[in-house]
Amino acid sequence: MQRAQVEVTGSEQVGPYTLLHVARGGLDPGIPGQFFMLEAPGRPLPRPMSLCLAPPGELAFLIDAIGSGTRALCALQPGDELAILGPLGNGYRLDVERPLLVGGGIGVAPLPYLSESLGRPPAVLGFRSEGHAEAARLVPNAEVVIEPTYVTAAIPAGHDVLACGPEPMLAAVALLEPGAQLAWEAPMACGYGACYGCAVELDGELKRLCVEGPVLPAEAIAA
Repeated sequence: MQRAQVEVTGSEQVGPYTLLHVARGGLDPGIPGQFFMLEAPGRPLPRPMSLCLAPPGELAFLIDAIGSGTRALCALQPGDELAILGPLGNGYRLDVERPLLVGGGIGVAPLPYLSESLGRPPAVLGFRSEGHAEAARLVPNAEVVIEPTYVTAAIPAGHDVLACGPEPMLAAVALLEPGAQLAWEAPMACGYGACYGCAVELDGELKRLCVEGPVLPAEAIAA
């Protein structure tokens, strides 16, 4: 885990989302599924973001502008600076034989980096609209479904599922694939276990998602 002040090197629209590029400097990109806390200038609280891509010399984050903090991040321009902390949390286990990536909506954010780390395995991605589905271009070898079709209808048997998406999707994947690895989401203020803002119930106990997760085994979620 490192703290750094980094420079924005680029920003591009991917459908309704923003792909924000920052200079990597000495930051370790970490394991796919881990996250970073990004703090735009003048904002009181950072926002947790999964690493989307790790090209040479850069880190890139796919951001959905849904609140004032994420809107501030999406408004950053090349040359601006922001504070960053990470990598944080637990990422995906990569020792899988037949990986299949499954994503829903902005849950596709960690999958491009994960795909590159696993040699570009097949993926199934679900979106609410054709516009949102533009994000699928970031994930090689992806099959895309649009609501009202759900990703669970397109998941083939016999794969090691690694997924990220909204809670209802993760719950459905957990029931369908009990051995899946699922990247869970929760509001976070610190990212390293101090604030308890991301406490979720796992195995009947409240646990800090930023410490226990964000990637969890499906059986922990389904319990």
